[in-house]
Amino acid sequence: MNVHYADTRKIAPGLRPDNTPDDDDRVEIGPTPLAYREFAAAGLECPDLPAMRRFRLDRLVRHLHDRDYGAILLYDPLNIRYASDTTNMQLWNAHNPFRACFVAADGYMCIWDFKRLGDLLTSFNPLVQDTFRGNASFFYFSNGDGTRENATNFAAEIEDLMRQHCPGNKRLAVDKIMVHGLRALEARGIEVMEGEEVTEKARVVKGPDEIKAMRCAVVACDHAMDEMRKVAVPGAAEDEIWAELHKGNIKRGGEWIETRLMASGQRTNPWFQECGPRIVKEGELLGFDTDLVGVYGMCVDISRTWFIGEGEPTQAQKELHRIAHQHIVENTAMLGPGIPFKDLTFGGHQLPEKYVEQRYGAKMHGVGLCDEWPLIVYPQDWREGLFDYVTEPGMVLCVEVYLGEVGGKEGVKLEDQVLITEDGHELLSRYPFDPKLMG
Repeated sequence: MNVHYADTRKIAPGLRPDNTPDDDDRVEIGPTPLAYREFAAAGLECPDLPAMRRFRLDRLVRHLHDRDYGAILLYDPLNIRYASDTTNMQLWNAHNPFRACFVAADGYMCIWDFKRLGDLLTSFNPLVQDTFRGNASFFYFSNGDGTRENATNFAAEIEDLMRQHCPGNKRLAVDKIMVHGLRALEARGIEVMEGEEVTEKARVVKGPDEIKAMRCAVVACDHAMDEMRKVAVPGAAEDEIWAELHKGNIKRGGEWIETRLMASGQRTNPWFQECGPRIVKEGELLGFDTDLVGVYGMCVDISRTWFIGEGEPTQAQKELHRIAHQHIVENTAMLGPGIPFKDLTFGGHQLPEKYVEQRYGAKMHGVGLCDEWPLIVYPQDWREGLFDYVTEPGMVLCVEVYLGEVGGKEGVKLEDQVLITEDGHELLSRYPFDPKLMG
């Protein structure tokens, strides 16, 4: 079997590489020809993936040095994706953690992958220096009553790697690990440190190529939303409409959608009712939150609320949308580098009192490979000492709102994705708001 890897540094937007793989060959996970054409039409530059991978590894290593940790052990599939840009059955892996990634403070990285898989899914990235088969999983389905023994053997491997790559330092950050694994590491005298804090702080600032990747993901999502909008008509089921977003994401090389947050009519109030077989009716509102892991693994998390049908929205519907839109526009205007999170919480547009009880869980939040740190809360949720940080260039924040009165007929959900720049901010999501609801 011939093996080719698509090197996006050599692909002009809208073009396939000259050595287009045969059906039996394999390429890196990435955008499809349809997506490349859309990127080209939007005037976008594709990311330099090797440079993006190096940027991410360098940030992880720097954060290890800053904390005097010898290494970090990653189980969260999105943290493994960040460190290595490799994927393997991501959603299954999220609840059956069969993969692990070890990154040492000297820059060495290795991955334990599925049994008998070898380096099939990692060899394209030279930053992954070793790929081992199996032995890193401690979930009962896979190991049965041999779980403790497997964890003991794995901990011995980790101890040996730390002896080689960070001699004298037994401080190991771990993001998420099952009980037998944790106990086995500690039994070896390894000092297990909080790894999730490391990865969240590393991931929060995006490099130039991550930003290019995110711009591409947003454009791909916009086109998928257009396709969804065409089927959002009276008589369609919520699930039928939602399926178009999934389809549009996948056919452009996107990966999955994290939630099912779409609702219509009365089900828009309160928020967080997931979509189902309900038939959408004339004159109703339909709101959704994309929560989409798209091309290059980048998350696009934006929300819109649409009026359904050929008629005109009621004044109540327009007023809900007007206030919600004002909320995210005024709060976006606050963004720039060096802004204390507390100022974002207490500044900007404040919700009218009747909407406070059903406020959204975040006024703003970070986004990258998924919803990420930081969390910018509403004033009612502020706690001293939890959010004492400031914005930095390269952060990407989602500015959002849910507006719905307790017992109200409907509600409105809106959200935009915004990049913090050196001198202000850039609105990444430009999908239009519903013109009828905008008045």
